[in-house]
Amino acid sequence: MEGYSWAMSPRAEAGRQAAAPRPARPELPREFIAGHKKRRIMDAIAELTAEHGYEATKIGDIVRRAGVARKTLYDNFEGKEEVFLAAFGAGVEEVMRRVEESCAEVEGGWEDRLRAGLDAFLHYVAEQPTLARMCMIEALSATPTAVERYEDAMQRFVELTARNVPHDDRLPDTIEETLVGGVAWIVYQQIRRNEAEKAEDLLPELSEFMLAPFAAAAASRKSA
Repeated sequence: MEGYSWAMSPRAEAGRQAAAPRPARPELPREFIAGHKKRRIMDAIAELTAEHGYEATKIGDIVRRAGVARKTLYDNFEGKEEVFLAAFGAGVEEVMRRVEESCAEVEGGWEDRLRAGLDAFLHYVAEQPTLARMCMIEALSATPTAVERYEDAMQRFVELTARNVPHDDRLPDTIEETLVGGVAWIVYQQIRRNEAEKAEDLLPELSEFMLAPFAAAAASRKSA
């Protein structure tokens, strides 16, 4: 018919659009979902052990905090200890990666590398206070295997320190172990005081602590 418009009214157009099928939302890969749930379980045990301690934390607490089914936990872990060890291991690997990358990026001398690595470590503690408490306090009394993993992690830091400081016959063979242990003890006390978020404030003090033996050895060598 002449003059007739085929344009729909706004109401009719809205109805047509509502009736049209919406594109299906793409499904996330199962591996992604499973990995996300596993990460939530590990985060949950870090939070709970920081709040209540390892012994007081139960499987029921973990699954409630993580928002997953108990079956999901047991599909990924044998039990509470394995969850704890997995979370501990993930934390150690992440902080080691950050420290090593920070050291490698420095173009200056060994003193600058040492400060950069120490800064990266303290930044991680401040950024992840619950995980830091789990790794540096709760691991020492959780289980015998957790203690072994803690000692292994400390040894890795000792070896990393040894690769980035000068060697001097005037210093004892255990100097790197002494320095790493001293840093760990000071940070441990900071976390115990619930001041992990302020860990970066320790950088000047701990830098001087770690540099002092090498500076003293160098001065002794010059005066000899």
